[in-house]
Amino acid sequence: MIPARGIPPLDRRRFLALCAGAGLGTAAACTPVPPRANTRPLLRTLPEAERDAAGTADWRIGSAGPPDAVTGYTDQVSVAPGEECGLHVSTTAASFRVSAFRVGWYGGKQARLIWASPRIPGSAQPPPLLLPATRTVRADWPASLSLDTTGWPEGAYLLRLEADTGHQRHIPLIVRSAEGAGRTVLLHAPATWQAYNRWGGYSLYAGSSGAYATRSLAVSFDRPYDGNGAEKFLVYEWALVVLAERLRIPLAYTTGVDVHRDPSVLRGAHALVCLGHDEYWTPEQRAYVTRARDAGTNVAFLGANTCFRRVRLEDGEGAGDRTVVCYKTSYRADPSYASAPALVTTDYRSPPAADPESSLTGVLYEGYPVDAPYVVHAADHWLYDGTGVRPGDAFAHLVGVEYDRVMPVSPVPGPLEITAHSPVVCVGRPSHSDSAYYTAPSGAGVFATGTMRWVEGLLAGTGELGRDHGMDGRTRAFVTRTTENLLRAFAQGPATRTGPPPRPNVEQVYGGGTV
Repeated sequence: MIPARGIPPLDRRRFLALCAGAGLGTAAACTPVPPRANTRPLLRTLPEAERDAAGTADWRIGSAGPPDAVTGYTDQVSVAPGEECGLHVSTTAASFRVSAFRVGWYGGKQARLIWASPRIPGSAQPPPLLLPATRTVRADWPASLSLDTTGWPEGAYLLRLEADTGHQRHIPLIVRSAEGAGRTVLLHAPATWQAYNRWGGYSLYAGSSGAYATRSLAVSFDRPYDGNGAEKFLVYEWALVVLAERLRIPLAYTTGVDVHRDPSVLRGAHALVCLGHDEYWTPEQRAYVTRARDAGTNVAFLGANTCFRRVRLEDGEGAGDRTVVCYKTSYRADPSYASAPALVTTDYRSPPAADPESSLTGVLYEGYPVDAPYVVHAADHWLYDGTGVRPGDAFAHLVGVEYDRVMPVSPVPGPLEITAHSPVVCVGRPSHSDSAYYTAPSGAGVFATGTMRWVEGLLAGTGELGRDHGMDGRTRAFVTRTTENLLRAFAQGPATRTGPPPRPNVEQVYGGGTV
């Protein structure tokens, strides 16, 4: 956040082939390519067994090329295993290929090739539409092919487009889980990906001129993501997926859009993990996550600025929930302002229906930008077991670029312990970033890191994403061990059954002040 600034099955064309001797599924699941003589459907593999399959390091993008070299989007943010998904592609090349990589540990390779297409004729698609009332950019391209996900295990995927010129782009896609009982549910954040997406010149932050005043009031999933096509997923989510799969805890996969539609994946879940940047939530999503917590599901917030913006999902050109609406400071222009104030798309803490996010997260978003050390306070907390930290130990640059803190006067639903209390200076004003842990009456534990760089810290010093904000290998070891402790503990069910309760210390840390 930058201030002010089921589905009925479709007819399928199954062209799935198994690579001889490699155990690797490659397929031509697209129209109008005919099936190969040796095609057969892959057996559905549960994620736990999938983790033992052979991986590939060849999932990254080599050369992105110019923005119009090759780009695309899917007609759904997630699919159920076996469901078809339309892929809309524009390229200046004569042809392109598509590869589907499932993200995971895979012996350190970090992905596995699940599916690959043959060469597909390419074409440059027309310029996007701009809907003037909300300044919404929509590509509305015809589908280039249909992906049949039969045999694709549940999980987080990167589709890689490769033009015959060698230029590449990613498209993120979640193959969602129907059941989360007894599992740790990873909650991906496509509404936030889309809010920051500048493709076509407009996002929820700025218009084509760069001005906040000409920003979109609604953004569409019917367009590609800018940059490499999956920046928000790669920076704020990918490393946590890899770590969680390496730990071999039972996992389920979903998105905020899917929880908004149907919260059944949360029923009986042992834990829910919100990833590094999950700012944009519908009231329905927030209510369902709160209900899950109150039923005993542990919740981890591994970022900052979580559940800050209230949004509404509306239909797109051909499907429902393809548009993310958020009027922000122009909330009086929101059509819901007069008729349904609780649905007005502005900050959750703001009128006309203020409901601060701390009642769920335990912390409140406070500012941008910061770059500061993460300072451990409660070094003997079980979260830090095995890290060797002592009170006052600091980890440079781990707090940023946005941060949360505990506000003693803000609503929190249970006893809360501050585990890290990090001095920051934001736009000249001194304050603190806090990591905090509380338990709900249901026994659920809730932990918030208070910094947006936590998931990035899992890669500190590796150069994997081309930037680490100056964080080093010592920081990576600390963040990794702490996250392992958190995931393993939360995977066992309600935290109060397996671990000590929080030791309330807000008054001790803050005294009578709020800085």
